[in-house]
Amino acid sequence: MNQNARPHIEKILANLTQLPGVYKMLGKEGELLYVGKAKNLKNRVSSYFVKTIEHPKTQALVARIYDIETLVTRSETEALLLEQNLIKQHRPPYNIMLRDDKSYVYIFVSADKPYPRIASGRGKGKHQIGKFFGPYPSAYSARDTLLVLQKLFNVRQCENSYFSQRKRPCLQYQIKRCSAPCVGLVSPEDYKEDVNNSIRFLQGDTKELNQELIAKMEQAAADLEFE
Repeated sequence: MNQNARPHIEKILANLTQLPGVYKMLGKEGELLYVGKAKNLKNRVSSYFVKTIEHPKTQALVARIYDIETLVTRSETEALLLEQNLIKQHRPPYNIMLRDDKSYVYIFVSADKPYPRIASGRGKGKHQIGKFFGPYPSAYSARDTLLVLQKLFNVRQCENSYFSQRKRPCLQYQIKRCSAPCVGLVSPEDYKEDVNNSIRFLQGDTKELNQELIAKMEQAAADLEFE
């Protein structure tokens, strides 16, 4: 942490809410350095200022932070949508820098037809063929996004070897996190639409999806399906 900014940053950290939302890391002149989202703003933002951060680019970011702004949202899903839109609109330098780092985690949509899978892995394009999104600063952050995608779009995340051997739906179908394409419970056309919506979500192209997604998320919460 920059020593000149320490008193101000510590005051912000002490007063952060534990609600979901988006945080903005700002530089000395008020310039936007980085945008992130959190299920719990206090826990996530505070995690940047612990001594165990090892990644040099994250360390470089923290050293430049002079101020932090937060925006509280109704849910983690809404926070993710807002984060994507802000990154797309402002292109913060540290969000862009991290895109070129091969040690970070990416989410990818495979090229498998007619039922692509969505999963995560390190190194953009290193072991998979498909569309890549990210990077995400931690495996936890990527898993968090994958869970949201599961609940909203039901696209499979299982390995191809597991998918090809299924004779009946697995637990993910039972808890409404997969549409069971493995046993033909969803048409290729409907599945393709779910995949395309997932891609739009990951690209931050969410203006048309926003209201539909938020309504779906709120319904899931009402049904006690949303964690």
